[in-house]
Amino acid sequence: MSRPLFQRTPLLDGDDVNSKREEIRTYFHATLDCYEQLFETLRNDEAYYKKPITLRHPLIFYLGHTATFFVNKLILAGLITGRINPRLESIFAVGVDEMSWDDLDSTHYDWPAVEEVRAYRKTMRNLVDKLITTMPLTLPITWESSWWPILMGVEHERIHLETSSVLIRQHALEFVQPHPDWQPCRKSATAPHNTLVNVAAGAITGGKNKTGHKHYGWDNEYGLHSADIVAFQASKYLVSNQEFLPFVEANGYHTESYWQEEGRSWQKFTHAEHPTFWVKKGDAWYLRLMTEEIPMPWDWPVEVNYHEAKAFCNWKTAMTQQPVRLPTEDEWYRLYDAAQLSEVPLSAPATGNLHLDYYASSCPVTEFPQGGFFDITGNVWQWTETPTYPFAGFDVHPLYDDFTTPTFDNQHNLIKGGSWVACGNETLHSARYAFRRHFFQHAGFRYVVSDAPATQP
Repeated sequence: MSRPLFQRTPLLDGDDVNSKREEIRTYFHATLDCYEQLFETLRNDEAYYKKPITLRHPLIFYLGHTATFFVNKLILAGLITGRINPRLESIFAVGVDEMSWDDLDSTHYDWPAVEEVRAYRKTMRNLVDKLITTMPLTLPITWESSWWPILMGVEHERIHLETSSVLIRQHALEFVQPHPDWQPCRKSATAPHNTLVNVAAGAITGGKNKTGHKHYGWDNEYGLHSADIVAFQASKYLVSNQEFLPFVEANGYHTESYWQEEGRSWQKFTHAEHPTFWVKKGDAWYLRLMTEEIPMPWDWPVEVNYHEAKAFCNWKTAMTQQPVRLPTEDEWYRLYDAAQLSEVPLSAPATGNLHLDYYASSCPVTEFPQGGFFDITGNVWQWTETPTYPFAGFDVHPLYDDFTTPTFDNQHNLIKGGSWVACGNETLHSARYAFRRHFFQHAGFRYVVSDAPATQP
């Protein structure tokens, strides 16, 4: 059953300046409302200050960070001249992208009270609303437009809607509570047997121009890219919890030959025995969702980091004697084309578990057919073999020159397709998001069989 539609990322063009102004105003407020509502899943103020994981700031940081981002970008753009609260804007300016799984952040912060941060957000909201009301608007909105930093701030908040939901999912259960507007899927049945589907050879194109494109984009989406993809096979479904279980039971987490060097180091440091959201109680398995644990839905997609997905593929290669691996970014684009997919509709539910249109969790891998596959987009993000890289003609945006460039280090792999909570820009065909390979998102994988190597750009 679908939910009320969460507004899509606005088109940058149009004929009516006043209606576009109101569309952006609605987009801005709806995004802030949704983000603030997410934090209502925290049970008490203590939950804001206890770190869900040691490698990240506590959640009070993320409540303030997205508001500070707006202020900092508006100052850089010359749209405002004064700060709202220099102390808070210093505390909330920079997040954490640790270099390794053992890069523990021990910095002490004098975190502000929750109510002070909420008041700060309200002041920021009124400031941006006034700019939306008073700023001259010329259509289409472009990369150079004074409206670009406002859209940038909204899309940045939608990114953190997802990353904050992951941190809440990693919080101790005593710090979270169910919420009527963040209800997970309640369906589960027997997991399907995964099969391979042939994908014909074909050409793909990626990238976009700074002028003429209809949606906001981050810097790494711009430029030119094309590739010819040889024929391959891909799994019909995302890998389910059931399909991943034999790898766990076969001692896959301790069989070093399945793991790359970086993955082995991660496994030995963390002592991982199974996916991080799996919970063993006696002989029974449970799955941790955002605010609760449920009996294991074996037909839902397994959620793992890149290292675990890659080790599974290497195990499957050993079991089947077939060249099993993760898809490249280009092969994912080929799957998208083969399934004849298109952007999320503006006024109808998505054709996948995407954009908060259905659930506040993943769902069975059999629920959303797309072409001859299921879940090419939606349900969970899908790890690829491809470290993020710039397209030809890449350029940084002067207001956010470090959005992508720090990730051009061969240590951040691209994830594609979006998850149930991926919204706005994240849902677009052109979206390019990458994370360190040991990170956890609402991310899983499908596998491909191909004699072609996973070539790196």
